[in-house]
Amino acid sequence: MPFDINIISVKDIIDILLVAFLLYKTYKLMKSSGSINVFIGILVFIVIWVIVSQVLQMRLLGSIFDKLVSVGVIALIVLFQDELRHFLLTLGSRHRTSSFLRFLKGNRKENTQKEDIMPIVMACLNMSKGKVGALIVIEKEFPLDDIVRTGDLIDANINQRLIENIFFKNSPLHDGAMVISNKRIKAAGCILPVSHNLNIPKELGLRHRAALGVSQETDAMAIIVSEETGGISIAYKGEFYLKLNAEELERMLTNTDETSVS
Repeated sequence: MPFDINIISVKDIIDILLVAFLLYKTYKLMKSSGSINVFIGILVFIVIWVIVSQVLQMRLLGSIFDKLVSVGVIALIVLFQDELRHFLLTLGSRHRTSSFLRFLKGNRKENTQKEDIMPIVMACLNMSKGKVGALIVIEKEFPLDDIVRTGDLIDANINQRLIENIFFKNSPLHDGAMVISNKRIKAAGCILPVSHNLNIPKELGLRHRAALGVSQETDAMAIIVSEETGGISIAYKGEFYLKLNAEELERMLTNTDETSVS
């Protein structure tokens, strides 16, 4: 029987495109959270279920798969509760409309001016030379109010000396994370969600795990200065950018397509 293109309507095309788009977004979300193997396993299960139930029409095996699918929805909610929480927080944030659209479209803000990020770059370089550990989180579209509340409010202009003093080894706030929002140091000593990704290299410590965790749950960028090696790294979109020099750090903070200081 020849294929009739007329049986495909515009609605069917839109339906296919929307499903493909949702699968792509789900794939990116699972990849950033280290759950890509689970996502692939779910896709394989769905393909087998469709073949058994719809193509081969095996009633007994198909009914078993149907029951597994109905129970599997609850299992997926339990498995991906962090990802679902991230998605729902995006919908319910103070920028819920614009944030949700940016979450779907992947839009970014305009370039950050060089003078806005140079105090951060210079502070990180000085702390790197002295092997002073630091963790700086830069807020983007996704609000970090919950994280800010776990630390001490500062609300000061971005200043190189202030950043270095906060992360000085004898400072009471040096163990926590600093949050920068709207070109101001919002808070310090903040507690971040720790990533449980098993693929994180063993030589990376708790600061790196916390940085990766916040980059997985939000769209924020986290800068890490290692206390052991003095190396400067960035965690963004669930990925590490390790051993950055001054030029690379500045470029990542000012790049239009990827990063910007809110």
